[in-house]
Formats: sequence, structure tokens, C-alpha cells
Amino acid sequence: MLQLGDEIALLSVVFAFVLLGTRSTIWSIALTACLYAFLIMFRFPQVPTSHARQVLRPAKNAASGGVSLVAHRGGGHDAPENTMAAIREAHKNGATGVELDLEFTSDGVPVLMHDETVDRTTNGSGPLTQLSFSELSKLDAAAKHRLSDKFQGEKVPTLQEAVEECIKLQLTIYFDVKGHPDEAAAALKEMYQKHPVLYNTSIVCSFEPKVIYRMRQADPEVVTALTHRPWSLSRYGDGTPRFSSHWKHHWMQVLDVILDWAHHHLLWNLCGVSAFLVQKNFISLDYVQYWAQRGVEVVGWTVNTAEEKQYYQEILNVNYITDSLLEDCDPHY
Repeated sequence: MLQLGDEIALLSVVFAFVLLGTRSTIWSIALTACLYAFLIMFRFPQVPTSHARQVLRPAKNAASGGVSLVAHRGGGHDAPENTMAAIREAHKNGATGVELDLEFTSDGVPVLMHDETVDRTTNGSGPLTQLSFSELSKLDAAAKHRLSDKFQGEKVPTLQEAVEECIKLQLTIYFDVKGHPDEAAAALKEMYQKHPVLYNTSIVCSFEPKVIYRMRQADPEVVTALTHRPWSLSRYGDGTPRFSSHWKHHWMQVLDVILDWAHHHLLWNLCGVSAFLVQKNFISLDYVQYWAQRGVEVVGWTVNTAEEKQYYQEILNVNYITDSLLEDCDPHY
């Protein structure tokens, strides 16, 4: 839940900014009061802690000290990412859950795909939104994978196929929604209605707060999470600047600060999330405690070395997402 100190800090910052901009105490009070009323009227409460814990800390995790080992994109280092083979390999290799990316074809079929195009992972080319499912199903999803010979001919699966396989293998699902808030909320709501077991075995995640808010509107019983990487607007995952223009780079850094503040003080509370997925380099014991005080679990990504995994399990004691259950590998951001 939102602590009183958080609420006071949030409203104080808004009041100060409005006062600086308008030089009017009346306007500052009025706009701050409007924000408070907006939060009271439109924010979603977190799902009950017992419900969220059943998803995030299921009893089956006892062997790993209660920590969930989640295969990123189904474990994209060990098998072609976001495929049925990846889901099966993740289960075989000891994962307790899988993170799967949701996208849509031109004819509206929900499928597993991380990128907006099919170029990086398949033998096809072009935007996914320009390919029908019939056209997509003809592509080899293993074509660009390091183990392409072993998994040759693997197809891009539908959301339905992937969900049924995960349920069969008793894997927790982290649905990573890349965009399309309305379509994604509708497709996932249909999955939850068709397979009620998902309420206790899956979580919907996204970098986009609008996606999570739409999901809570569609079904407030679904466990949700916001995904965040500090400095994501101004820098790539490896830390290199996105823009060559110094002016644009510094402007994006300002926006990064605002976005980071909004995630930690406003958006999580508005959406009523139960977890916060954060890039591994920014997680510490203090950070885990910060969110624990708000009833929110921290999940780290992408944890890809044995030393990091040991740290997450034994020191931080938080769930982590990894590209491989078998060996060390380079991180994906």
C-alpha cells in the first residue's frame, strides 16, 4: 500500500512545482488537490498479498529457497526465444517460470514475439504488423539461433499454444506486453477466462504503464508489474548514449529523471502493481526493502552469470529473469 510519507512527498513535490510555475498559492493548492482526488478516484488497489505471493513465490520454489528462476523469452540462449521449444527446454533445465513477449500479427492473432519485426529471429523480413498469421507460420523461428540445427523448423507460437504448454508444465508465466494496450488487455482477459488457473500462476508486465492500467481495468484480479530501467530514454542498456546530439541527450536525461520519479512515486500506485521488474544493475538490499515496505516484490533482469544468480538467491532473495539455466551468457537489455 502507499505509505503516508509517500503520499505527502508526492503532493509536496507537485505543490512546489506548480507554485514555482504559477507563483500562485491558490492554483498550487487547487491543482495538488485535483491530483489527490484523481489518485483516490482512479487508482487500482493491489491484489491481496496472499494472491500475489502465490504467483510470485509459489510453493514449488522451495528447492531454490523460494526464489523464482524465470527463463527470459523462454530462455533465449538455450533455445530459440519465444517458442514452444524454449518453453519445454526451460522446464527441462529447471526454470520455475518463463517470461514470454506478446505481440500481434496483421490479422490480430496474439503471438509470441519480442521485436516489431521478424528479421532478428526468423528467416523472414519485415514488420510483424504487416504479416498475417498464415504468413508468419511459414517462417523458421530458429533460423538465427546459435542452435539452429538442433531446433530447425521451430514455429512462432500463438499465445493460446504457449499458455496451454505452460499450464501443462506447471510453469509460472510472466506475460511481457510490448504495446497495443487495448488489444493485449482483451487477449489476456480471454486467456484468463478460458484458463482460470492463470490467476494464480501468471503476472502481466510492461514498460508501458498504460498497458498495465488497461489490464487492471479489464480484470482487476490479475497480478501485474511495471518494468523499468533507469536512464532508458537517454541510454541503451549497455550504457552508451542513444543520441549524438548533446542537447537531445541532456533533454532525455531530464525526462529520465522525471520518468524514474513517476515510476517510484506515482505510476506504481496508480496501477496497483504487485511487482517491479528492474534491470539487475540497479538492485540492492536497500532497494528491495524500499519496495517491500510498499507491498511490492522486486524482480531482477537479466541475471546471466553464476555469481549474479547466487547473489540474487542467497543475499537479495528475490526472483530473477535469466537467458540461460545452463551456463553464463551475455545479458539482454
